[in-house]
Amino acid sequence: MSFINKVIRPDVRAVQAYHVPEFSGFLKMDAMENPYTLPSEMQVRLSEKLSHVALNRYPVPSYTDLKNKICQKMGVAPGYRVILGNGSDELISLISVACARQDRRVAVMAPVPTFVMYATFAQWAGLHFVGVDLRPDFSLDIPAMLAAIAQYQPAVLYLSYPNNPTGNLFDRRDVLALLSAMENCGIVVCDEAYQPFAQASMMDALPDYPNLAVMRTVSKWGLAGIRLGYLSAQDALLDEWEKVRPPYNVNVLTEAAAGFALDHMDVFEQQASALCGERAALSEALAGMPDVQVMPSFANFLLIRVKNADRVFKKLLERGILVRNVSRMHGLLENCLRVTVSTPEESGLFLAQFKACLD
Repeated sequence: MSFINKVIRPDVRAVQAYHVPEFSGFLKMDAMENPYTLPSEMQVRLSEKLSHVALNRYPVPSYTDLKNKICQKMGVAPGYRVILGNGSDELISLISVACARQDRRVAVMAPVPTFVMYATFAQWAGLHFVGVDLRPDFSLDIPAMLAAIAQYQPAVLYLSYPNNPTGNLFDRRDVLALLSAMENCGIVVCDEAYQPFAQASMMDALPDYPNLAVMRTVSKWGLAGIRLGYLSAQDALLDEWEKVRPPYNVNVLTEAAAGFALDHMDVFEQQASALCGERAALSEALAGMPDVQVMPSFANFLLIRVKNADRVFKKLLERGILVRNVSRMHGLLENCLRVTVSTPEESGLFLAQFKACLD
């Protein structure tokens, strides 16, 4: 179809669509999902609540009740409000669209390796993505970051906090230094997708840094299926992003399910605590295996380095275990695999098969 070359942008034609592997029949430890389901009593009550949702009506476009509940329950800075997205992916897209200009190419920056969607949505919006390499220990290279900020004057700097796929938590002093450096040129978006497992946040810094935005998702918290993200910042910033947000972008089932879940925070906090304990146990077990290096993690996954990641990944697939091979994502990730922290039972199955793959 020759017309495709005429109407579709060359950079879009040149890349592959984001690939999500089929997982039917696999032990799924690749997507950083919470492995725990809701208690049966909660499932019954949630089903009852969802059965009364008016599917024939659009959502209330302001989402006022859900926003207020998020601010009350999720530790949003006092006096601050949020904007909602269909997952944090949509929020990244909204930021990109709002910052793109027609008169010149605007830069977006992030330390790399990091979440790939920062660069992807920048590209689709016509922005120039600048990646600054982390240090070999995955910490921020502050001199290099400051030099890049001075050179490119980015409109947006993304900081995954903790970082995906490395799992480490950047030094708060370094984050504050970058906030100060960006003060006259752009905003800093702290992506706190894994905050439930880190017990660290930049939310408290919002009043002191007008150019700070804090973004989170309920996906890692245990609600990946409902696709809900939220972003807090100064009112003036939220007002601009609201202009490019599609109307009714959060559906009524997501709105109802999220509101119900926020009334049962204790359940999700217990699950996060259990996963932190299993993270420590899984890390210790992996570190005890020959030729396996385990990176420190503040998230619900572990980054590990093995002798031949491609071979181990292939052998795990043959045994029905799905992890993420990130070894080609960046030079710093050579021979690295990313493994989701799961239940003790699933971790036990993974460890047995992983050891067999090493042998």
